[in-house]
Amino acid sequence: MTPSPTGSASGATPVATPVATQSLTEELWAAIEPVYTRILDHPFLGGLTDGTLPRAAFRHFVVQDSHYLRDYARALAVCAAKAPGEEDVRAFADDAVGALAAEQGMHAEFMDALGAGAEQAAAEPVLPTTRAYTSYLLATVYGGSFAEAVGAVLPCYWIYARVGEQLLARSSPDPLYARWIATYGDEAFQSVVRRVLALTDRIGEEISPAERRRVVEHFTTTSRYEWMFWDAAWRGETWPV
Repeated sequence: MTPSPTGSASGATPVATPVATQSLTEELWAAIEPVYTRILDHPFLGGLTDGTLPRAAFRHFVVQDSHYLRDYARALAVCAAKAPGEEDVRAFADDAVGALAAEQGMHAEFMDALGAGAEQAAAEPVLPTTRAYTSYLLATVYGGSFAEAVGAVLPCYWIYARVGEQLLARSSPDPLYARWIATYGDEAFQSVVRRVLALTDRIGEEISPAERRRVVEHFTTTSRYEWMFWDAAWRGETWPV
């Protein structure tokens, strides 16, 4: 946009052109770049790609991810309920169904490959990091605005998509781990993530600076929980008492 002059054409200094602001997704990713770097460097992901990840660590992850996805589906359903437009209502409702399908389908296959059934996984306890993550997630989507809810659920979409892209080129010599990597590097999943990112940027054009700060805070917090989730599996986390 061409700025209007502050005075006559006889030499008045024009108003400087406003600097374009960051899109909301640009601001969000900049906030968690160090977290994402730590995720990529985590030995859990390194073990996936070189095939050295202990089966016990992967089993821990699959069991806790099954617990997580049930509550994540609830969080997505709340996003659908709060969405102002019908298209976004349908999209988040579909994603909620997809999260449950992943829990019932893909994780059941992984548990079978690990020598246990889905029922056994469901009977195992929800461990500290999973409980903390899902509790924060549900509290935020129920208690916050639609924008805050999207900020809280977004890392599970976006970080997995970025990790999937990074790992897909390397895959894994272990067929089980290669299957997990392929799921999140798949173009179908990537297209879902692009849709949510486009929505996030639309939201960013409409919300107040105060609400935007809350979105960034929630996004950063759940991104940290993503790192903690992989770390908990790597450490074989249990309840200490």
